[in-house]
Amino acid sequence: MSFTKKNLPVDVDAIKGFLADDEGEALFEAALNTAGLGPCLEVGSYCGKSTVYLGAACQQKNSIVYAIDHHRGSEEHQLGEEYHDSDLFDEQAQLMDTFKEFRRIMRKANLEDTVIPIVAASKLASTHWSTPLGMVFIDGGHSLDAAMADYRAWAGHVSIGGILAIHDIFPDPTKGGQAPYTIWRLARASGLFEELPTVNTLGLFKRI
Repeated sequence: MSFTKKNLPVDVDAIKGFLADDEGEALFEAALNTAGLGPCLEVGSYCGKSTVYLGAACQQKNSIVYAIDHHRGSEEHQLGEEYHDSDLFDEQAQLMDTFKEFRRIMRKANLEDTVIPIVAASKLASTHWSTPLGMVFIDGGHSLDAAMADYRAWAGHVSIGGILAIHDIFPDPTKGGQAPYTIWRLARASGLFEELPTVNTLGLFKRI
């Protein structure tokens, strides 16, 4: 049976986020195919759009998703920035807070027994990490420091045969930021991965 968004537990088009349909489908298929190798882990959940794709696939295979996000938003989500969403701004704390919305989506999607939220910075969450992962999806902060920290923290934990996915790959700097593309090039040159076809802006690799 071919994938359709109707198979997902909620309407992903109603979830705040920046993931294209073909990218979501590719994440779903990758998570489905690698669930037997270990849990899935994503860096950068925002409100949970990508988490629904990953979680729905892992739920089918009785696997889990570790969803890592400090839920304070990336640089571009902050007050006054291009992708700021006032609905996700905590006026009392004067900080972004996407965790409440994320939890609402996970509850609505019946994924609370599949998705394990880790509310922390990616580098901190990786401290003492030892669990092999079937898939790692990196879609965290898009500054060079943040992207490099995510890659260094998690790429080495992908199991042999597993998938490393990196979002927002723009070889042309006029079309998007270059930090994700930089770590995509690192993965390609590392000798650890076989490059798979890119889906829209989703770079994919298989651990060898």
